[in-house]
Amino acid sequence: MVLLGIDIGTTATKGILLHPERGVIAEAQAPSTLRSPQTGWAEEDPEAWWENVAAVTRACLAQAGLGPEAVAGVGVSGMVPTLILLDAQGRVLYPSIQQNDARAHREILEFRERLDEADVLARTGSAITQQSIGPKLLWMRRHHPEIMARAAHLMGSYDFVVHKLTGQFSAERNWALESGLFDLHRQDWDEELLALSAIDRSWLGEIHWPADVAGQVTPQAAAHTGLKAGTPVVAGSADHIASAFSAGLKAPGDLLVKLGGAGDILYSLDDLIIDARLFLDYHVIPGKYLLNGCMAASGSIIKWFKQHFAGDADYLQLDAEGLSTPAGSEGLIMLPYFLGEKTPIHDPLARGVFFGLTLTHTRGHVYRAILEGIAYGFRHHLAVLAERGLTATRARVTNGGARSQLWKQVTADILGLPLEPIAQHPGSSLGAAFIAGMGAGLFDDWSEIERFIRVPHVIEPNLHRAVRYDELFAIYRELYERNRGLFPRLSQEAL
Repeated sequence: MVLLGIDIGTTATKGILLHPERGVIAEAQAPSTLRSPQTGWAEEDPEAWWENVAAVTRACLAQAGLGPEAVAGVGVSGMVPTLILLDAQGRVLYPSIQQNDARAHREILEFRERLDEADVLARTGSAITQQSIGPKLLWMRRHHPEIMARAAHLMGSYDFVVHKLTGQFSAERNWALESGLFDLHRQDWDEELLALSAIDRSWLGEIHWPADVAGQVTPQAAAHTGLKAGTPVVAGSADHIASAFSAGLKAPGDLLVKLGGAGDILYSLDDLIIDARLFLDYHVIPGKYLLNGCMAASGSIIKWFKQHFAGDADYLQLDAEGLSTPAGSEGLIMLPYFLGEKTPIHDPLARGVFFGLTLTHTRGHVYRAILEGIAYGFRHHLAVLAERGLTATRARVTNGGARSQLWKQVTADILGLPLEPIAQHPGSSLGAAFIAGMGAGLFDDWSEIERFIRVPHVIEPNLHRAVRYDELFAIYRELYERNRGLFPRLSQEAL
């Protein structure tokens, strides 16, 4: 028997088949498209994800030479907390508003004015930010009342796929927590926040832990995906949580840097710590938590640069040019706030900046400055953790960017930490598949994930480069502070 793990990512839908003894025996992916039709907007098409799920599932089964009866369980992970609205017939009413979407900046301010922010943070573990679901729903009511009048269901990315697979409406606990609508202590939806967001409680699915079986594959979903009707489907997990778990984060002080389309940095805890500058998540392992820093744009900036400014150069060529550029890009610094920014500054009006450009700078300088700017963003999170007395005892690095030796080395140098890349790590889809295995009874303990993790080497930081990066990081921090008052004026002009 095998397990199917699916991850709904920003740039691709990925799927794997996990054999409990042999490990990953098949994997496939299908591209996704992030749309930004207006400044600060981030949207995707949920129905395109569903088509991708069918494509990667069939591809994985064909690659492994297996029939649908071999799949013992299905787990899905995805971006969180995306906002998807369905009507009473289960039809998608509007593109998914992504977690890094910054359109509801006025509604965020309104929520902050109408609520006691400290009280909300204490109740929910979440500050009122561009990630919060409530302000985005208020934006929808003001701009698309005709759509809201038809809304009957509200969910996130992987909850949507679970619904398409099973016909059930579920809400995995971390989507609930990161939505900003969930009372962390009462373990239930917060009525005051639901009322302010004008959300009918009936819109929200039943709350589940990740390994809970949310339903079984329906005959209709079986015909679409090639799975067997009746196959158990678990509630699943937020992508960054599944990735952190499958990267081996479990002890206090374990750190993960995810070099993906958005940038995540996660820190493992045994005890609850709430900080307004960071997001809080439940760990996959019961009783543990993760502090989560999430940058709205990281790898997506690299993709943007390659598409629009790199000509025919591929990523290997860009890496070569960046490698030949001195550390610090000869005084060129980038602020990575291309979609506003979530943690730790929570500024949806922030903008991307290239500071220090001269006629001597080349494409390689700009490319390396992008990698460095993203790493400075990660370092900003380490500074926040340090203020809470939290230091990393072990740091691992995953996701697509981990294939770039240059990006990993730049990140290690700027963070000042040895980084442990995980060999052939499929990321969140591995965590999703393992969670399905716990739900289906193929695994007995969460520690069994270790059999699928291999660290072939360690990337040591270069201390000589680190000195230069210390100086530039101070400028990076000051650059935002000096310009933060200008960003709202840019937004007003755009409107």
